Amino acid sequence: MAATPSRYDAIVVGAGHNGLVTACYLARAGRRVLVLERRHLVGGACVTEETFPGFKVSTAAYVNSLFHKAIVRDLKLAGYGYQVLARDPSSFTPLPAGRSLLMGPDADLTRKEIAKFSVRDAERYPRYEAMLERVAAVVEPTLTMPPPDLLRPRLRDVRTLWSLSRSLRRLGTAAGEAVEILTGAARPILDRWFESEELKATLATDAIIGAMASPSMPGTAYVLFHHVMGETDGKRGGWGYVRGGMGGLTQALAAAARALGATIRCNAEVTRILVRDGAAVGVALAGGDEYHAPIVASNADARVTFLRLLEPRALPEAFVAAVERINYESASLKINVALSELPSFRALPGTAPGPQHRGTIHICPDQDYIERAFDDAKYGRPSSRPVLECTIPSVVDPTVAPPGHHLMSMFVQYAPYTLREGSWDDLRETFADRCFDLLDEYAPNFKRSVLARQVLTPLDLERVFNLTGGNIFQGAMTPSQLFAFRPVPGYARYRTPIKGLYLCGAATHPGGGVMGTPGLNAAREILGRRRLRASV
Repeated sequence: MAATPSRYDAIVVGAGHNGLVTACYLARAGRRVLVLERRHLVGGACVTEETFPGFKVSTAAYVNSLFHKAIVRDLKLAGYGYQVLARDPSSFTPLPAGRSLLMGPDADLTRKEIAKFSVRDAERYPRYEAMLERVAAVVEPTLTMPPPDLLRPRLRDVRTLWSLSRSLRRLGTAAGEAVEILTGAARPILDRWFESEELKATLATDAIIGAMASPSMPGTAYVLFHHVMGETDGKRGGWGYVRGGMGGLTQALAAAARALGATIRCNAEVTRILVRDGAAVGVALAGGDEYHAPIVASNADARVTFLRLLEPRALPEAFVAAVERINYESASLKINVALSELPSFRALPGTAPGPQHRGTIHICPDQDYIERAFDDAKYGRPSSRPVLECTIPSVVDPTVAPPGHHLMSMFVQYAPYTLREGSWDDLRETFADRCFDLLDEYAPNFKRSVLARQVLTPLDLERVFNLTGGNIFQGAMTPSQLFAFRPVPGYARYRTPIKGLYLCGAATHPGGGVMGTPGLNAAREILGRRRLRASV
């Protein structure tokens, strides 16, 4: 049958970064691809928007490190304007007593800064990084590895498990340490390695970002490790800013997809995935239009895909029950702020751009502070003293703010999605005021420098970006929801009970963050490894 404007070889639901990656590889393999995006612009949660006049705001995702370098190379994204700007130093922790800790890719600077608090910790820190490198040598190859089907194992699944076992054996006596990183709590590990609370608190923030958990809870060690696996300019664990905001990445992906022949439609909300005789045959839009294809790849999370876009009777009851069990607990809130000047910290005063402004600013003096912040959240209350992770990309990338002005991203823990009293629509501004008051304690000029702000509660993250529970990872990154168990056991290879329907987003292995790897892996499953390689 001749192709018509409503008929394609593959349809991708959602133009987030993973969906765009899948579309690029399918189009490169010669498939006729249609990408349908609910919002007015591509990018999902990885976007740049002019939230305030003249400011280029990374509305949700705000730093980059994990995006898979092979995708950048395969799709020639640099040719479409994608550029990552390194940050040095990469971390600044001001402290209540007026002291501070700077860390970054400069090993000498990091050692001297840590030594201000503990000479012993300064000596041990390179060994800690080496330990993470050893674990990374085992974990990183799994990121592009199709997870095994533990319920219905085939020969290739046995080979995968054998490969993992062999990698662990190569670690020798360090294998136990690797298992602890992959399954355990961050706090006991950090307490064993270091004595300085200032250092441990700075490192522990990576263990809780996007998680409804404290560093003392199992599974947070992997969240910490997940955030140090990436690299910028060849430096492991280094995070950078995308020039022009995070949308610079997804705009480059969209340009690459179009150049490869893919069609992208925005303001095109998919309301139903069409199924006939147990197979996907296309999608229906909110306006009533239908598009047909034998392959449908959903970039939405599992709950949206299977419980909203499909008729429940189209799926096995046991599978629906497994999807309903997925944990989407979240406690993250995002505030975007336009500033008339840079914050002048008590610990390092000055409004001229300095090392304290380039990287991530941690408002979190010790691990007990994090535990107390979580104590509020676990009882359904926003933290009375929240953990703040602030970045000011305009210091490194002046294109994102008007001359003489600056842009701040404030990522906040803990703001539980489910509140015991009240609603986020009522509490959003009060809680944002609390966060501003806290930052003002460390930088007394902060509040008077604020020109405008945008507050995105967990409820807003769900409404705007279709993230169930406001969970930025499309499902908690806990051991029971990783690798062969993501999204649910038996369906970790991007396939679903519906023939021709695939998941291609962060709901699948290897999970959340701006990685692109789930999209790449899904394309490989759709095309087959040989065809993917041939297309590249």
